[in-house]
Amino acid sequence: MKTIGTVAFAAALAAGSLSAQAAAVLSSDLQSFAVLGAAAVTNVPNNVIVGNLGVSPGSSITGFLSLPGVAVPDPQVTSGNVHATTALAGQAQSDLTTARNALSSLGAGTLLGVDLVGLTILPGVYTVPAGTSNLTGAVTLDGQGDLNALWVFQFASTLITSPDAVVNVINTGSGAGVFWNVGSSATLDVRTTFQGNILSLASITMKNSAKIGCGRALAETGAVTMDMNTVNAILCDTVSGGEGSVGFAGNGGAGGVGGGNVPEPATSALVLVALIGVASTSRRRAQPVLAGPA
Repeated sequence: MKTIGTVAFAAALAAGSLSAQAAAVLSSDLQSFAVLGAAAVTNVPNNVIVGNLGVSPGSSITGFLSLPGVAVPDPQVTSGNVHATTALAGQAQSDLTTARNALSSLGAGTLLGVDLVGLTILPGVYTVPAGTSNLTGAVTLDGQGDLNALWVFQFASTLITSPDAVVNVINTGSGAGVFWNVGSSATLDVRTTFQGNILSLASITMKNSAKIGCGRALAETGAVTMDMNTVNAILCDTVSGGEGSVGFAGNGGAGGVGGGNVPEPATSALVLVALIGVASTSRRRAQPVLAGPA
């Protein structure tokens, strides 16, 4: 197993306030959603959604109770409601665009191979090329004891997993952030066990029994399609190394449905400038670190 890390980036983050930086990526409104689509949300019951589920500007929700413009409870949705074209869903969609732009502004970081299988990846910014599958087995994200570890994966095109793929997150804490910034669509194949926030420009498809143990499925322009899945965005106590994390949003455990601390506009601007500066420095100075079998 190889260990890959962006040394300069990790060192710069250690010197700064990662919790504040990550809080600027996902607003409290966006954090409240475990699943968010733009055109539609469809599903084959039963699902387990921990956090809000919503769609905007579209209103089509299939397989959940819904009423356009009104937050509606559904037995498949805990710690949240179903939002079909509500004001909250609309604001979250606007915030999703802002979040994707903020992540994209961090640049390419370190280039990885098409398939992440077998890698141990340290905190940093990474680019993953498009391929038939980006994960044919297991990948480990190792925070190395940093409770506020941050991983950002940039996908110019698709994110695709194979059946039974696994993302493990270890040696981090409640302030950890994991973001998969997808330039087109994401597909989690059957029985995939995923971690982190998928922010997709187009659609997200979760095939039968795929789950996001800690994180979110957020689609900016397309639909989210589900088939007996689990998505947990709220207090992921079962995730090894990320206990108490609110969906790996990087906010140190604050937030949840209707909660979360969002910096004032001036603070957010300063945070974003600092974050971009860190990424710029890492692109100039950082080199991948490769280790032998772990």
